[in-house]
Amino acid sequence: MTAEVAATRALPASDQHPRTRVLERLHPLAKIGATAPTIVLLVAVRDIGTPLALLVVAYAIVLAGARITRHGLILLAVVLPVFVAATSVGFALWADPSQVGDTHAVVRIGDWTLSAGALLVGLATGLRFGAMLALGLITALTTTGRDIVLAGMQSFRLPYRVGYTALAALGFIPRFAHELSIIRAAHRVRGSRGGRGPLGRIRREMGHLVPLLASAIRHAERVALAMDARAFGAHPTRTERRRLRFSAGDIAFTAGVLLATALVFTAGLPWRLG
Repeated sequence: MTAEVAATRALPASDQHPRTRVLERLHPLAKIGATAPTIVLLVAVRDIGTPLALLVVAYAIVLAGARITRHGLILLAVVLPVFVAATSVGFALWADPSQVGDTHAVVRIGDWTLSAGALLVGLATGLRFGAMLALGLITALTTTGRDIVLAGMQSFRLPYRVGYTALAALGFIPRFAHELSIIRAAHRVRGSRGGRGPLGRIRREMGHLVPLLASAIRHAERVALAMDARAFGAHPTRTERRRLRFSAGDIAFTAGVLLATALVFTAGLPWRLG
């Protein structure tokens, strides 16, 4: 089993589905190139309307062009909104009162005052971070690690020794999670408790380290032997079963997202903070 095969088999089941949705069929670099400039420009944005509009655009793209799994739905419907709300409140509490002192107070506790201007500053910051994450999800939810490695090797001449080695290393993570679940089950069957409370939990987890390390070493040796048996790294280049090529759809998607970004940034939305 080569590094490529080992990494591919270790991918989540969602990464091995047929590419039936629009975003899944696009070139990885097209998705990165379409969203990266917008993410960089959002760093300088200080209003509420621009990140809010881009957040809506990112959600629309993901919902229309990506396969939404249960975890993806939780991420979009719960995790990201909670993150935006928590970030907004946090930055509102940290806002400099001297910069927003001319706005009316919303909350007053003794000498401490939370003004409407501070809430607007926090909301603008939270929406900005939320829009950045949502734009990043366009690539993250629809692109496998193997596709990113292939794009790097085929478009940027990334050495395949580096690409597939990194991909095989990432494939160790689900392997370790599976091995850890087996080790925990074995310890429970043997009645290994370690005590109660936080200290007992720590002792139990520490008891998992040695068998997990032994399993990791055995797995690494098997992968290394398989790579050596297939002469991995013996030649400066290698052939690929699948070539990632830019198509008219990739160009249209990139141009469309960049055009939408330009329209949002030039719209002159009215509720700017300064």
